[in-house]
Amino acid sequence: MATRHLYVMRHGAADPFGELTDVGQRQSELVGERLAGLPVDAVWHSPLPRAVRSARIVGEHLPGVAVREAAELIDHVPHVPDEMPPAWAGFFDGYDAAEAAAGAGLADALIDRFARPAETETHEVLVTHAYPVAWLVRHALDAPPARWLGLNCGNTALTAIEYRDGVAPTVLLYNDMGHLPPDLRWTGFGPGARP
Repeated sequence: MATRHLYVMRHGAADPFGELTDVGQRQSELVGERLAGLPVDAVWHSPLPRAVRSARIVGEHLPGVAVREAAELIDHVPHVPDEMPPAWAGFFDGYDAAEAAAGAGLADALIDRFARPAETETHEVLVTHAYPVAWLVRHALDAPPARWLGLNCGNTALTAIEYRDGVAPTVLLYNDMGHLPPDLRWTGFGPGARP
């Protein structure tokens, strides 16, 4: 039975204009070093510059591995709940039906393309954004659609999911920052105490 191994990561830390910072470049180098020990077949990335640059840095540690764009990995809101959790009301304020439908369409395309078994054994790296990572994890756990809210991930944190025919997906890692020294962890999160 063929297994699709997905190694999903959020891009490195970026500035307000969406470009990688020096911290983001170093984070991307470190996750690339970590992934170098795996039999990676492809690196897929969002079309946004912060993900493109992170993917290219990761690819430098994976000689001979193709680094390609996948439009499904773009940063997007995958689901807008019908019943809004009070803590999220401000986040969705002004979000209209057309935007919600477009986000849901992208979420469906993401799942259709990547969240399924492959015909042959594959190991793929997906360089994307926090919301698509949360959506993939929510889907793998078969959680209610609104559960993607609050599944945050740090910059270059790794999430590993396996897909096999006939069995539910397996989430092996979520938000793993073991490759980062303490001063490079928890970027992309708000202020607060962190373990």
